Amino acid sequence: MIGHQAVKLEELVASNSPKRSKKTRFVAITSGKGGVGKSTISSNLAYVLSQTGLNVGIFDADIGLANLDVMFNVKIKKNILHVLKGEATVSDILIPITRNLILIPGESGDEILKFSNMALFERFMQEAEVLDKLDVMIIDTGAGIGEHIQMFLNAADDVIVVTVPDPAAITDAYATIKTIAAIRNDVSVLMNQVKSEKEAQAVFGKIQKVALANIGTKLDLKLIGKINADIKVSSSVKQRALFSIAHPNSQPHKDIVAIANNITMKLERNVLVTSHESGLTGLFKRLIEHF
Repeated sequence: MIGHQAVKLEELVASNSPKRSKKTRFVAITSGKGGVGKSTISSNLAYVLSQTGLNVGIFDADIGLANLDVMFNVKIKKNILHVLKGEATVSDILIPITRNLILIPGESGDEILKFSNMALFERFMQEAEVLDKLDVMIIDTGAGIGEHIQMFLNAADDVIVVTVPDPAAITDAYATIKTIAAIRNDVSVLMNQVKSEKEAQAVFGKIQKVALANIGTKLDLKLIGKINADIKVSSSVKQRALFSIAHPNSQPHKDIVAIANNITMKLERNVLVTSHESGLTGLFKRLIEHF
């Protein structure tokens, strides 16, 4: 029984945009350590993509530290844990953010880890068809290189590692890239809180040099973009507002638009997308392969 909310969600994800793809492109956003702006970037990127006419879902996969409800300033009554316990359906927990953007809320405790089994994914697949019209799903993973994080990174079409120009953060970002390189050979880097394009290119160049020397030339490591340091970003976070909405003329917003354009180009070319599945169903079918 889907109910009125699901009908509303169907209308929200339905779009006549000519950009609509037949397959959902999964974009995982991760980081080597916390505090580098990963969730802020994920939420703003999802919003900007939705404003282009694409149907976008954002999945809060930061197990134990789910916080996208704070980023979007919405109240969540039920989340993925309730679905796993059989207390709610997938459609019950979805939160409409804008006409083309839906939040799939995660669980902020570690109890969800007890439900990582085949039955969980089968239940999801039976209920998740409401999201099959998504063009893009942003997966906001946790920081670090835990096993459950690696599952999402392996299942995604694109992996973006967020870092800042801080020695400790750069070291952690490289460690994350090295771990990802063991399961896939394509990784993108997003430089956050930089002073300029020049600084972003310089820091990325150092990471790339070390990666090529130690991981090898098979790794396709690219800089997908940068976001300038700006007080408007932190002030927006404190106000529980997206900086792309609160400050549409700011440099960080222009930067996130440029990154969104890079993702849209891949979507239009359908680069590397091999799965015939869509939405949450497709994502979890990919995850099943790791069990």
